[in-house]
Amino acid sequence: MAAPALAPRRATGGIVAVWVVAAVLGLAIGLFVPADWRAAWLVVGLGGCLVVAFGVQLAYGRSQGFIQRVAISILGALVVLGVISLGFGLASIIPG
Repeated sequence: MAAPALAPRRATGGIVAVWVVAAVLGLAIGLFVPADWRAAWLVVGLGGCLVVAFGVQLAYGRSQGFIQRVAISILGALVVLGVISLGFGLASIIPG
C-alpha cells in the first residue's frame, strides 16, 4: 500500500508560467516580426508554448490531472496570444 501525498504542490504556478511565456513570445513576435509574417509566427509561438507546457507539467511530477493542466495551459496561451494579436492588429489599422 502506497502512502498518499500529504501536501501536493499547486499546479497553478506551472499553468501561469506558460501564460507568461506566451505573453513574452507574443510581444517579441509583435515587435520584431513584419506584419505579413506575424500570424505564421504566432502559430509557431503557440507550438513552443505546447512544448513548454508539456515540460512544466512533466516536471511537476503528478499524473493526476495531467491532461487538464496541459489543456488549461495551452488554452490560456491561446487566449493570451489572441489578445496580443488583436492589439497589434488594431494598432496596424489605426493611422498614426
